[in-house]
Amino acid sequence: MPSLWVDADACPRVAREIIVRAAERTATPTWFVANHAIPLPRSPVVKALAVSHGFDAADDEIVERLAANDLVITSDLPLAMEAIERGAKVMTTRGETLDANNIRARVQMRDFMETLRASGEHTGGPKGYSDSDRREFANALDRWLAKAHR
Repeated sequence: MPSLWVDADACPRVAREIIVRAAERTATPTWFVANHAIPLPRSPVVKALAVSHGFDAADDEIVERLAANDLVITSDLPLAMEAIERGAKVMTTRGETLDANNIRARVQMRDFMETLRASGEHTGGPKGYSDSDRREFANALDRWLAKAHR
């Protein structure tokens, strides 16, 4: 059975709650990886993994431990690219699927926007996590779990 790997450093609390409920309902092994303590309920399938505070330490730990066909939940595009290259499935906390067909373009756009910001351009940040984002994520996660358990 595939596992869930959550890049928990920037995972919204509401998405974390959705993941925990879905993992417990389907008995899917789930790891929340972060460089700080993540409050989670006691569970036989949901675990927290604290890593050192080094740059990308949580990302490196996820990539090292994941297996092909595991699901990585992250909005970190370099982590997503590495996970895809290792054969994992990747989803953002907004329910967007990242795969070999779209990850390079997303990374290039991120790099372009970073260049604009470095030159003093105000590009704004990501929009807030809305109710529709929550629904899209919950539905996408349920679809992945149903497929993984067949």
